[in-house]
Amino acid sequence: MPVPAQRDPGVTRDILATWLGDPARLPGARITDLQTPEFSGFSSETLMVDVECGDAAEALAVRVAPLHYKVFPETRFAEEYRLMRILDAGTDIPVPPVLWYEPDPGYLGAPFLVMRRIEGRIPTDMPPYHTGGWVTEISPAERRAMWWSGLGILARLHRLDVTALELSFLDQPQWGKPGLDQRLGYYEHYMNWAYPGPKPTATRALAWLKEHQPSERNVPVLLWGDSRIGNIIYAPGGTPLAVLDWEMATFGQAEEDLAWYVYLDRHHSEGMEVPSLEGFPSQDETIARYEELLGRPMLDMGYYEVLSGFKFTVIMSRIAQAMIEWGLLDADSDFPCNNNASRLLDVILEGLPS
Repeated sequence: MPVPAQRDPGVTRDILATWLGDPARLPGARITDLQTPEFSGFSSETLMVDVECGDAAEALAVRVAPLHYKVFPETRFAEEYRLMRILDAGTDIPVPPVLWYEPDPGYLGAPFLVMRRIEGRIPTDMPPYHTGGWVTEISPAERRAMWWSGLGILARLHRLDVTALELSFLDQPQWGKPGLDQRLGYYEHYMNWAYPGPKPTATRALAWLKEHQPSERNVPVLLWGDSRIGNIIYAPGGTPLAVLDWEMATFGQAEEDLAWYVYLDRHHSEGMEVPSLEGFPSQDETIARYEELLGRPMLDMGYYEVLSGFKFTVIMSRIAQAMIEWGLLDADSDFPCNNNASRLLDVILEGLPS
């Protein structure tokens, strides 16, 4: 959900021109175009910058850490930068090349990272891509290609050697051991931090998740965390060009990422009370294909679906609370605990065996 941006384009241009023109980066750089968003997301802000440096031209994206409001209890911007550099240099996961990271908030008000800009199309969240936007205008075959190609990237990610890549910095042991212990500990903390009012659906889901927590029978793998087609830049035809948004990256079972991939698509259709667009594979087809890609059965997928619904409900409660604080909702609105995400989670919980 966007909020009005507060950044002055002229001041921002001057600051970035000086920063980019540093001898260690692009000496003599000249900004030829800067696009600051009319609206900015709650979790971060992205500036589009065109730069000339001598005879060379660069199209850059500057991603600024949350400045006005935090969706997550902590900002893991430095870890996200480090992970993207490792994925770009040492794997075949297509991420935008990250050029620099600036930890000093004195320039743009918060730390920021600079990436090469990848031109392509991203399935929209506003409106959800099953309800409007360019995904509704392409062929069913292209939608199917987008879905399967995104799933293929997910399988490649889950086969990475996290030890060889030295990714231990992503672990958050203060919330438990890697996997479900850590996830439940973190999201219980997040739930209570996100919104001060009642949260009956999330509370009920957390209790169920604790009571039915399965054993984790496979070695934890690197999880994207926000695994969904809405975080992929596509070329026409459905070929992925780049994978975005690694702020939720962690370790756990591959099932967790797969469940999120399926659940967010379900939210954008059933959760919005519209049918899924023709061409998108079903949940059963997706799970069966993923078992082939990973070479093993997907275990406890019903549990991970509840976990996905719980996580997204917590995130939505925080975004809704932000909307109240920004004056976009009335102070007594029940939207933090009664929204599309929580209602879909209610449906999932009602369908569980007693």
